[in-house]
Amino acid sequence: MQRDNFRPGPLADVELVPGGDRWDLVLVRDLRHPPEKVWAALTDPEQLAQWAPFRSDHDLGGPGETTLRTVDGDRAHPAPARVLRADRPRLLEYTWGDALLRWELTPAGAGTTLTVRQRIDRPDLAPMVAAGWHLCLDVAGHLLDGDPVGPIRGAEAKDFGWAELRDAYAERLDRP
Repeated sequence: MQRDNFRPGPLADVELVPGGDRWDLVLVRDLRHPPEKVWAALTDPEQLAQWAPFRSDHDLGGPGETTLRTVDGDRAHPAPARVLRADRPRLLEYTWGDALLRWELTPAGAGTTLTVRQRIDRPDLAPMVAAGWHLCLDVAGHLLDGDPVGPIRGAEAKDFGWAELRDAYAERLDRP
């Protein structure tokens, strides 16, 4: 796909779950690819560099310490990370700075239902985080389809519908 033609897909199923003094933002996406292929995109540093908001120093497919560098244009901001669980190809859980991310992969026919949970400090952050992951997962979907568009992250996301996604997720999350 030509990068200029990229447009975000439909909104993901999303909810905000209270958990003590923090919240879990939960997004659910269906992907056309089997869990093994999705797992590789979630863990392999070369594939992560093509869709994720960060670059990883190590393969995330096994427990241990690493550094995830959030990328915004020419700048990269390192944050400590630790893979807590890596049950191939079903569950990946790691810290990223203060955040906790959990990726659950469930077979769904020939594809995968991907459930992403990110622990956040404030509920007002949820629409922004959801919009960011939405774009990243759309880009990952193109990568998995063999039709890469290149990473869309940081301030550049505003050129690809991030603000509209943020507003749409805010509306969806405000509904009872």
